[in-house]
Amino acid sequence: MAAFPRVSRAFVVALIAVLISSMSLAAPAAAQVDQCAPPGIESASALPTNLAKAATGPGADKYTTPTVRPLDNIDINALGLSRPGTLTVGTLSDAPPSICINSAGQFTGFDNELLRAIADRLGLKINFVGTEFSGLLAQVAARRFDVGSSSITTTDARRQTVGFTNGYDFGYFSLVVPSGSPIKGFGDLAPGQRIGVVQGTVQESYVIDTLGLQPVKFPDYNTVYASLKTRQIDAWVAPSQQASGTVQPGDPAQIIENTFSLDNFVAWAVAKENQPLIDALNSGLDAIIADGTWSRLYTDWVPRALPPGWKPGSKAAPVPQLPDFNAIAAENQGSAPAAAAPKSTLSQLKDAFLDWDLYKQAIPDLLTTGLPNTLILTVCAAVIGLVLGMALAVAGISRHRWLRWPARVYTDIFRGLPEVVIILLIGLGVGPIVGGLTGNNPYPLGIAALGLMAAAYVGEIFRSGIQSVEPGQLEASRALGFSYPSSMRLVVVPQGVRRVLPALMNQFISLLKASSLVYFLGLIANQRELFQVGRDLNAQTGNLSPLVAAGLFYLLLTVPLTHLVNYIDSRLRRGRPPGEEDPLELSKTQEMI
Repeated sequence: MAAFPRVSRAFVVALIAVLISSMSLAAPAAAQVDQCAPPGIESASALPTNLAKAATGPGADKYTTPTVRPLDNIDINALGLSRPGTLTVGTLSDAPPSICINSAGQFTGFDNELLRAIADRLGLKINFVGTEFSGLLAQVAARRFDVGSSSITTTDARRQTVGFTNGYDFGYFSLVVPSGSPIKGFGDLAPGQRIGVVQGTVQESYVIDTLGLQPVKFPDYNTVYASLKTRQIDAWVAPSQQASGTVQPGDPAQIIENTFSLDNFVAWAVAKENQPLIDALNSGLDAIIADGTWSRLYTDWVPRALPPGWKPGSKAAPVPQLPDFNAIAAENQGSAPAAAAPKSTLSQLKDAFLDWDLYKQAIPDLLTTGLPNTLILTVCAAVIGLVLGMALAVAGISRHRWLRWPARVYTDIFRGLPEVVIILLIGLGVGPIVGGLTGNNPYPLGIAALGLMAAAYVGEIFRSGIQSVEPGQLEASRALGFSYPSSMRLVVVPQGVRRVLPALMNQFISLLKASSLVYFLGLIANQRELFQVGRDLNAQTGNLSPLVAAGLFYLLLTVPLTHLVNYIDSRLRRGRPPGEEDPLELSKTQEMI
């Protein structure tokens, strides 16, 4: 039986090795569509024929400015930028073709390319930082970012938190359903149906406030679409750009209806009190509309007919000159490939999770970007957690109340609050205070947040281990003349640590996986950890295989660590390698002979 653990360990290592090697040896699957590449005019779509029927009715546009300041009157030194001369932009990576990361690891998409062109006209450098939508507006309001770029639909509720520029795009709400669904429009949605939305978006508000229904909330567009394709939900209310860019020919899903509201256009978010920057961006937007840059980027990235009564920029901006997208769409429709036959559930799962070609594409980025950052975050946070955790453990068992109570309160707070809340509190609360020291780089704050969270758990693990040591150990060491601190340091604490090694390793494994939450603070492309690299490739291709590849890297990190701790624990308990003869027993046998 002693050989069984060795066999199981060998089997796990061999299995992982086979999976990794198969990524490079297996035949490549069909090429995936790069959803973060400009689709071009060939992908033009006409004005939806069902738009008028589904529309909520045009509202009064009371926010678009009548005119803008002349571009040469803009003083870039008075824009209130977090870094003078550089526009720091918070953006996302999971909503192509509007916002995404391309195969070169650069933030791009229609929204970001427009902003890049405006920054160039203003004479500003631009720096894109990835984050999560749930924290984007709060970070813009806190001046962590100068601008939020994420196809943000303007609403009165959001205007209470941030300010907005004039609109640079419009947004349909598209209704996407599985193929063969009995749902034929928004009017068919009813209580009891599972209607998917991305949490925090205007589509969520539309389902709740306008349709009067309770949606199923998802963290990102890729997850909700994967759930729709496997029929885990009945419908998806999506932004039209994401819906048209995500639903591919042959997918078991279709867009069946659209809706549009004139007063809820798409704009960039800016801190409410930073009116000079809002004015500058509005001036830049009108400038690129006038010189044709807006029309060129629009035609490359999101070519679709404009809805009646809407145009980008201020009310004084010229009407963009665009190709006849309705005619191009009608011409392309005749040559469109026939819809593919629905695939079996097994084939869909295989395509979604086992695309070997995407595994090979993901591994270089996971190795060069994701793995180093994950290790840096985890190791640095683990050091903080060990040192502070030991201090909390000793304080927690102290006979002095002034040491014991602060340790207890700290542990209760950091164990009781959700990890994301702690990371956002430290990043957005402490970040502005120490911005001069960190250069507004959230990476050190993420390490500190992970370390402080780990310390609370590690402290409790150490405390339980120390208190499990028999009181006689301390009494015996004191009887031998050791002081109380020396007895704890040399006798009790080493025994307690040895007893909790497995629990300690479990905590470090949890810390390894929690490192992915640092992305909420906003990281540039080369600071992404394993999960985010996989997630960005998932957004770029619409396939879940990169996430599985990232998961294999976590396995490669955690499995050896687990068995290493088991080995160390066994050595400490036995005092010699497993299977080695006991020298005392051996000498007794020899004496008997």
